[in-house]
Amino acid sequence: MTPRARRRLGAAVLTAALCVLAALFLLPVALVLINSFKSRFSISGAPFALPDATTFVGWENYRTGLTSGGFFAAFLRSAFITVASVTLIVLCTSMAAWYLARVSTRAARTVYAILVSGMIVPFQMVMFTVTFVVGRLGLDNVVGIVPVYLGFGAGLSVFLFTGFARNIPRSLEEAAVIDGCSPPACFFRVVLPVMRPVTVTVAILNAMWIWNDYLLPYLVLGTRQKTIPVTIQLSMQGAYGSTDYGGLMAMLVLAIVPIVAFYLAGQKHIVEGVLAGAVKG
Repeated sequence: MTPRARRRLGAAVLTAALCVLAALFLLPVALVLINSFKSRFSISGAPFALPDATTFVGWENYRTGLTSGGFFAAFLRSAFITVASVTLIVLCTSMAAWYLARVSTRAARTVYAILVSGMIVPFQMVMFTVTFVVGRLGLDNVVGIVPVYLGFGAGLSVFLFTGFARNIPRSLEEAAVIDGCSPPACFFRVVLPVMRPVTVTVAILNAMWIWNDYLLPYLVLGTRQKTIPVTIQLSMQGAYGSTDYGGLMAMLVLAIVPIVAFYLAGQKHIVEGVLAGAVKG
């Protein structure tokens, strides 16, 4: 076999393997979408079957999901927490990363090491301590949980931003200073636009995490101010442990759509941002 034929064969095998892997990842989503149009009893009896004349219920499950358990209030609550948290994470960590990338002092290296080391600490190890501190500080509300997300999202975000900022030529900033830019103006007019790929990457990664997070909102907000994951978990449960799986599947689809749309809108920047932000300076 010639080298060209071997390359083609290797590419074909790799393509087939990636197609199989993609199908495995998409299968759960397809099952949720299919079952969202079936009656609740047919889902538990035949979860892999397509809807037919006897099991198809149209949009009934979606109407049930939208009218049960305060879905709209939970949606707005999750949207506010996600947008506010991602905005705060992007602004604070990008500015911190720019400083840490440009200042080579022992204090700066220590701060960077502390922030990055936070990535290796599982949330389950500190969740009871965090819950106690949040309650004592009065942060157990929709607004107060935003800085809590900033603390947990700072490690990875600073790591990516710092790796990217170290590759930005200093000449750009020096030219801006010569033109009369102050440090804040230099950052927002020169540095931040250059960091757009990694900014989109950080925003998408944190948005997917915060939107889908169940444990932290449940511990901090409880059932008084439910977010989307908590609402989906609790609203479709009936008496004696019964669950309306049709409404549950419909609510899952409605919860997936916004974050998938956001991901698809910025997916082209993810690989570039991760590769550039993971470079060791």
